[in-house]
Amino acid sequence: MTVTPAMKAQSTAPRASQRGPRWSLLRRKSAPYVFILPFVAIFAAFSIYPLIFTFRLSFTNWHGSGVANWVGWSNYTYLLTSPGFWSSLGNSAILWLLIIPVQLVMGLLAAVLLNNARLKARGFYRTAFIVPFVTPLVAIAQIWIVVFDQNYGAVNGFLTLFGLPDIGWLTTSEWSKPTLALLFLWKTTGFAIIILLSGLQSIDTTVYEAAALDGASRFRQLWNITVPLIRRTLMFLVVLQTLAVFQMFAEPYVVTKGGPYGSTTTAGLYLYNHITVADLGTGAANSFLLVVVVMALSLGFVRLLRAKD
Repeated sequence: MTVTPAMKAQSTAPRASQRGPRWSLLRRKSAPYVFILPFVAIFAAFSIYPLIFTFRLSFTNWHGSGVANWVGWSNYTYLLTSPGFWSSLGNSAILWLLIIPVQLVMGLLAAVLLNNARLKARGFYRTAFIVPFVTPLVAIAQIWIVVFDQNYGAVNGFLTLFGLPDIGWLTTSEWSKPTLALLFLWKTTGFAIIILLSGLQSIDTTVYEAAALDGASRFRQLWNITVPLIRRTLMFLVVLQTLAVFQMFAEPYVVTKGGPYGSTTTAGLYLYNHITVADLGTGAANSFLLVVVVMALSLGFVRLLRAKD
């Protein structure tokens, strides 16, 4: 039997029609993965691979060149028995106590005032609060050095007007941490206010109206309504700022260089000190220990939030 072109066309037509919908369905299913492929590739190249490389590096003795010698847990043992490591964590913990409670109280009160519909020029105040946060940190740190200078600073000059003695704000162990904490507060409290303000604006105003009808004072409304309803926002802010405090590097590096006598050597600055001497293995181990500490604190705050739910 002779196969004619017409018969060939009839035999191939169903196959083409079947292949078309199947190919179209495959394209539709694979399209989302194709779109996210660039992000996955970049994330793997610049996040996952460096993380794995750093973790492997933490078990070696490497100074940036040559062969990395495997030393096992020696870097972790050295850090966990080093007074400098625990001192840096202690300095960061003290800074946390000086910063976070004050920032929560100040930020919440300022956010409540900005959320008041009767406040005039609210847009101006919001901009004024966020300006320090977007200002370069090095510029702010240089101003801090000048203002708090013991001999020529404006703060000590103001104290002498009232007959008070000069204070070594940046040169004494007693005052260096509060001065550094004040810098961090001035820099980041505006950001905290914006975060808390977003939480306040999600609260239904009828709740306050009902509380006012029941005779609740402003303070009772703040404590019994506002704080519980923005508890998730507060915990988010605490976790975020905890990460920032324990990773604090630029502030002590520019203002005090970690001094005096290591009183402002934070966990982030102590980690940097290993990098400056090219002790990359110990630095990698230090970074992972710092990750564990911060993760434990963050999980503790999240657990605290869930316990009250």
